[in-house]
Amino acid sequence: MRIVIGADHAGFSLKEILSKYLGNLDYELIDVGTINTDSVDYPDYAEKVGLAILEGRGDRGILICGSGVGASVAVNKLPGIRAGLCHDAYSAHQGVEHDDMNVLVLGARVIGEELAREVVEKFLKASFSGEERHKRRLEKVKALEKRYGK
Repeated sequence: MRIVIGADHAGFSLKEILSKYLGNLDYELIDVGTINTDSVDYPDYAEKVGLAILEGRGDRGILICGSGVGASVAVNKLPGIRAGLCHDAYSAHQGVEHDDMNVLVLGARVIGEELAREVVEKFLKASFSGEERHKRRLEKVKALEKRYGK
């Protein structure tokens, strides 16, 4: 599985920790930055992660900022991106299984390293269930995107 990972300056350190962790698990990583802790704007990295998914360069994305809120708002503006801000393992796997979530957003100032690894692992190991009720709901989400020009 190809994983796109990106972060702003507040998420940089956690991005580096998770990149090393995922590399040890033999995931193919596509790191879209940032490259250090110099101040940058989270929407720029949200766009980079989202576009990489939409263009087929990655299968799933991980996006990190300080709280996770701003990055989540920004990346969800891209049509076809279904991002969830998760700080627990249950939400991370259920977001994929029920909502076909393709980007996991984390708040580096909210979550610890060990829990972040667990959340990421659950996100990456989960699969969309394809159950009829979940497919029906996902189609309604897609209809909202279409209806409102997103």
